[in-house]
Amino acid sequence: MKKLTLLFALGGCLLATAPFVKAGASIPDGAWKAHWINTERCQSQTNTWLAYRKTVNIENVPQQLVARIAADSKYWLWINGKLVVFEGGLKRGPSPYDTYYDKVEIAPYLTAGENTIAVLVWHFGKSGFNHVNSGLAALLFEAIAPGIEIISDKSWQCCVYDAYQNTEAPHPNFRLPESNIRFDANKEMRGWNLPDFSGSFSSAEIIGVVGKAPLGRLVERPIPLVKDYGLKPYVNIRKSVAGDTLYCRLPYNCQVTPYLKVEAKGGDTIRIQTDNYRGGSENNVRAEYITRSGIQEYESYGWMNGNEMQYTIPKGVNVLDVQFRETGYNAEFEGSFSCNDPFFNELWKRSARTLYITMRDNYMDCPDRERAQWWGDEVNELGEAFYALSTSGQKLALKGIYELVNWQREDGVLYSPVPAANWTKELPLQMLASVGWYGFYTQYYYSGDSSFVASVYDRVHRYLHEVWQVDKSGLALERDGDWSWGDWGENIDMGVLTNCWYYLALKAEKAFAVQLGKIADAEKISNMMYSIEECFDTKFWTGDSYRSPGYKGETDDRAQAMAVLSGLASKDKYPALLKVLKKEYHASPYMEKYVLEALFEMGQPAFALERMKQRYTKMMNYTDYTTLFEGWGIGAEGFGGGTINHAWSGGPLTLLSQKVCGIEPTSPGFKTFKIKPALGTLTNAEASVPTHYGDIKVKLQKSGRNIVAEITVPENTSAEFISGKGKVDKLSSGSYVLKRPF
Repeated sequence: MKKLTLLFALGGCLLATAPFVKAGASIPDGAWKAHWINTERCQSQTNTWLAYRKTVNIENVPQQLVARIAADSKYWLWINGKLVVFEGGLKRGPSPYDTYYDKVEIAPYLTAGENTIAVLVWHFGKSGFNHVNSGLAALLFEAIAPGIEIISDKSWQCCVYDAYQNTEAPHPNFRLPESNIRFDANKEMRGWNLPDFSGSFSSAEIIGVVGKAPLGRLVERPIPLVKDYGLKPYVNIRKSVAGDTLYCRLPYNCQVTPYLKVEAKGGDTIRIQTDNYRGGSENNVRAEYITRSGIQEYESYGWMNGNEMQYTIPKGVNVLDVQFRETGYNAEFEGSFSCNDPFFNELWKRSARTLYITMRDNYMDCPDRERAQWWGDEVNELGEAFYALSTSGQKLALKGIYELVNWQREDGVLYSPVPAANWTKELPLQMLASVGWYGFYTQYYYSGDSSFVASVYDRVHRYLHEVWQVDKSGLALERDGDWSWGDWGENIDMGVLTNCWYYLALKAEKAFAVQLGKIADAEKISNMMYSIEECFDTKFWTGDSYRSPGYKGETDDRAQAMAVLSGLASKDKYPALLKVLKKEYHASPYMEKYVLEALFEMGQPAFALERMKQRYTKMMNYTDYTTLFEGWGIGAEGFGGGTINHAWSGGPLTLLSQKVCGIEPTSPGFKTFKIKPALGTLTNAEASVPTHYGDIKVKLQKSGRNIVAEITVPENTSAEFISGKGKVDKLSSGSYVLKRPF
């Protein structure tokens, strides 16, 4: 009898049981003909691997044939010996009890006559900070067209692939659902996924129906399939002094699977990990390969990340080849930025690399210690994606939005990371940032996609007006939540920050209420915002800075910045606030983004760039790294564990394109936009910003007291160019060269 893992909520709060919001098109449960299948030998233990085969005869290959495929947890698909999907499936789940499925076009891989379908499934078998274990290792496959019906049922063959095993300790830390992978080549089923395989498996067993526990309802995958860059040689390879380890340099910090080809006598263990194995102070994933006699090759399918792959080779094993396969989120680096200062060029580049390596099934805080969708990080990431990536990159934040509201607790609390079955704790300020101006609203306004707004509005409204409370003056009351966290570091003024973030959340909610025609809500929210505006200075302004009564720390640079960005600080206070921001340096890289943005908002681009360089110089001096850190340095200066590839650190990417080159939308989706340069001490800068209409391109050059701007306005859009003297040029689609006073 199989054991099914029940999902328990932590902290005494049950998870929401209301109908979940769907992130993608879904098919009614009863419309599925396929069933969940595995084999009677399968006990759905941690780190279980299953091999499936199905032979099907097709008289006439259709022009199109879409297969709908789901698994707990990941799968690899071959058709007629050709790899069709490398790492399909998304970590569970779209809601606490449900599962994603993929749609894969398979017609190009089919031939008239006999076809062989082979699927390898990896069942994580444990939960983590980004996955909910269903407790059932299983595959679902359905491809139907006139005259064709390929469905997972008892006609398939299935076996537990015993060559895949667990390693001994150390194991990955508890936040990761993935296990280390050991592969014993002596138990390899060579050619099992090829049409001419001579062996056979047992008949599959039907172990579940669509729509029922433990795998629940099925939701279409809302993001692209993983991009496979193919096997490539390493940049360079060096041997350890002892000669037993190969240090294989990758082109940059990336998500990779390692490949090897060796000749061995058999029974030796090759150990594989990256230089980032202890990323963020906790064990990441690693791999082992046990050789058989003769020449053999192997690729470990569990992705790792780092700047270098390390193979520890036993004596007597002859290495014939080593390579790597980079995979990642399917988006292109279509955005760009450059200027006359190489420091900022490199900072933008590392920010973009950091963004990309923290994207896959979900936005992550880091790709090693957790791979978790912390929404404080995601708010920064989704903003960067609009300036760095092709428009397909925008889908990942939308997926995260649906997941965030679908995991709302019964008490109305929103929390992250989700999906997760071993975490239900709220960080109140992160949640305000998420549902607010820089989170949900930025996703809508910059993408132009309002499809999610009506679906999530009621849940956000409940969180902001039932969970959060205000005092008699209308100011938001501080809430500890489950983890009262405003940033890493010290001197964090939670009272000021709470009211700024709450005000920005109300601002976003009001815009959504107006959009949805909820006039009564919009009026109520307007009144609440007015109360905060009227009372904010009375409670927090000291004459030279913002400070909460009872707060004893040094003046918080974050609090001053958020007062500016929320609009609660009037412009007459900017000179005093500038003095504070020239003196106080407490923010971590997470909140530093907002400090720098506030400086641009205050009309101080020269100091914004100066402070940006001051803050990031130490990090940038680590020239062997291609990504940005969790803290300002490594080790003791790392904050929270100190990963070397942390999502929240890439804020400069947004600011260099958005503020220095001045490219911002003035209507949803960049249908209209403005270009208001703020070069500061720079003499030239240029940026390209991808939109659904095409690329916005801006090239700026100081020339004496003038600025020369070369501008490309995409088709079906219009723009305003705003010079330093306030002159406004209205531009329709086309290319322009303007010379205006700086």
